[in-house]
Amino acid sequence: MSTLLITLSGSHHVSASEPKRIANRFRGFLPVVVDVETGGINPATDALLEIAIVLLDYDEHGRLAPVSTHSHHVQPFPGAVLNPESLAFNGIDPHHPFRGAIDEKEALRALFQEVRHKVRDTACTRAILVGHNPILDLGFLNAAVMRCAIKRNPFHPFSSFDTASLAGLAYGQTVLARAVQCAGIPWDQNEAHSAIYDAERTAELFCAIVNRWDENIGLRPQD
Repeated sequence: MSTLLITLSGSHHVSASEPKRIANRFRGFLPVVVDVETGGINPATDALLEIAIVLLDYDEHGRLAPVSTHSHHVQPFPGAVLNPESLAFNGIDPHHPFRGAIDEKEALRALFQEVRHKVRDTACTRAILVGHNPILDLGFLNAAVMRCAIKRNPFHPFSSFDTASLAGLAYGQTVLARAVQCAGIPWDQNEAHSAIYDAERTAELFCAIVNRWDENIGLRPQD
């Protein structure tokens, strides 16, 4: 029986009998889920307080799945704005003695190292941010990179995958809590608005949508 070949990009072909490789699914990009908690909505002036990332890959069943979570509490940069309304919303006390926060640059370097290792191990070319309404997450990430003068940012500087838009298409819901529940993923409102919890639920939502598409529609061969 002949082996089915699916054209993914240009002249590159992948055998349907071979294990799925994430490098072939998103044009060489590695999707990395990111969630931030902040002291406001202005990336240039407001504090970055928490950041979490979730790395993804295909499992032994050929389904996209979360692999690992990495996160840090972050010390506000000097002169950073801490909006009381934002702190009341996310429940963060930036000056709590047991928060275990580290310097912004140290946090980014540690997380970027994890991302770069995964990019290398999956034969991808670059990471691409996945977020729920990711303009905020990407904006704060890029602003922190500039403040810290980090030269090796593994993320694409402006492209992203938006699970709000994807969930609107797949489930008719754009609010994270509602979209997650429509996807059959448990949601605990008491845990929401922490970077780790929101990043992990967003990762599960993204994987559910991609797997649903791949299993029911699939990638179309390019001409």
